[in-house]
Amino acid sequence: MGEQSWAAAPAAAERARSVLATAWSCAVTADGGREEFVGAHTVTEDGRVQLQVPEDSALLAAAICAPRGEPSAVLEFADVSPVPVRNRIRARLWLAGWFVPEDGDLAFQATRVVLREPSGAVVVDLDEFAAAAPDPLATAEARLLTHLADCHSDAVERLTRLVEPDSLHGAVKVQPIAVDRHGLTLRIERTRAQGDVRLPFHRPADDVAQLTERMHVLLTQAASASCPRALQRQRTDGDG
Repeated sequence: MGEQSWAAAPAAAERARSVLATAWSCAVTADGGREEFVGAHTVTEDGRVQLQVPEDSALLAAAICAPRGEPSAVLEFADVSPVPVRNRIRARLWLAGWFVPEDGDLAFQATRVVLREPSGAVVVDLDEFAAAAPDPLATAEARLLTHLADCHSDAVERLTRLVEPDSLHGAVKVQPIAVDRHGLTLRIERTRAQGDVRLPFHRPADDVAQLTERMHVLLTQAASASCPRALQRQRTDGDG
């Protein structure tokens, strides 16, 4: 079908900005130590991280004493699936650079951005990172996925009709693990392994209303697709 030939996925810079926009905690490695900050960071429009730290924080002292412009810290953010699955970490984002004290907080100047997903790690161009915006569904994704998993498991199973039969071999459970403006990703769990399958939308969804329409299109396509072998629910005698 011509409409779906684009099969787009988020660019690395957009994906990195989405991780940054939704992460609740931030791990900072600096001056030989590592600290975890929860709910303490904000992100500016161009992707700069502002970190609130206590006045007696060793990190604040290190930032004040560090030579200006010398990379001295690494920030790590984790992208965690809101739906309970094995291996819930969907991506990790690392920002290397230095802190500058600013109005009692720490402003982070990144010199290197690395995004690691199951497909591998990629260095994100700094200009592209600054210019990118988070996926428009990023802040609503957790609510959308948990609702789909908890209240519409029948729809999730129906969508497996759009998955290649080989990918469903030995499957015992299918869960929605990610959604963005370009498509929905399903996690296919087997007894001792798992894999992800992406279902692209026929065109991008820029808000929740458009996402609802895109999901209806997928379900309509699934209704007309051949029915795959039923999931082997909770089997424990192997993947066959």
